Amino acid sequence: MSKYNMAHHWLEKLIPELIVCDLDRITYQKLLNDYAQDHERQTTMDFHHHLKCAILDAVDEGLIQHDPTRKAIIKGKQPGEKKLKYLNQYELHKVIDDLNLGSEINYDWLILLIAKTGMRFSEALGLTPKDFDFPHQQVSVSKTWDYKGNGGFLATKNQSSVRKIPIDWKTVIQFAELLKGLPEDDPIFVQGKVYNSTVNDILARHCKNAGVPVISVHGLRHTHASILLFANVSIASVARRLGHSNITTTQKTYIHIIKELESKDIDIIMRTLANLNS
Repeated sequence: MSKYNMAHHWLEKLIPELIVCDLDRITYQKLLNDYAQDHERQTTMDFHHHLKCAILDAVDEGLIQHDPTRKAIIKGKQPGEKKLKYLNQYELHKVIDDLNLGSEINYDWLILLIAKTGMRFSEALGLTPKDFDFPHQQVSVSKTWDYKGNGGFLATKNQSSVRKIPIDWKTVIQFAELLKGLPEDDPIFVQGKVYNSTVNDILARHCKNAGVPVISVHGLRHTHASILLFANVSIASVARRLGHSNITTTQKTYIHIIKELESKDIDIIMRTLANLNS
């Protein structure tokens, strides 16, 4: 459901009988307060902004005399703690061991590549053989695949998402063999309609076989980032690898891991300083 359809759904639920010309500041504030009871503050703010655009049009048309959204107070529930779902290095190794990595391209190869690169699902689907630079051990991300729509190539999420991701020598050897003879400009993993749920189901099966927590394909991206962070790879390098627009995005996303690493750093700092004593 789109944001606009969602807003319409809540208007019908909260103020089904209200006529546009009767909307005033008191009524509008009550609407926001009622919506805020079930939503976080940021979600309520988004709801307010969607409504405000339409309401200001109604004011311009003379359907409403005064802007009822003026000085509106935005409330909302405290955001719940969002825990990332990811695997540790040992668990990921067990999942990879369970993959069916034969001589033909399949979704298990897609799962492996996302685990090794941290790409978004749409980015991995948009890869063509031409995107692989085996001599320099890297793969270029410059487009995505429109798996939610009618297919076809689309632009990346943002300019920072256009990047070259270094890949390890094992992945180079595997994909160099897999891609032999494939059309250079055709998407590697796309054969007809691709569904995110299909790949999630396949990954879930491998997780269960491996006896590890079930994660989604997007969870593989988090797994990739967390393994690198725990290996003491800098946040800047992880941000570039993930295609984040800035380091702040990476810091916010992986704040729990960063705090855990900082706790370990304190122990190292204290031991190092203690050893300075004569």
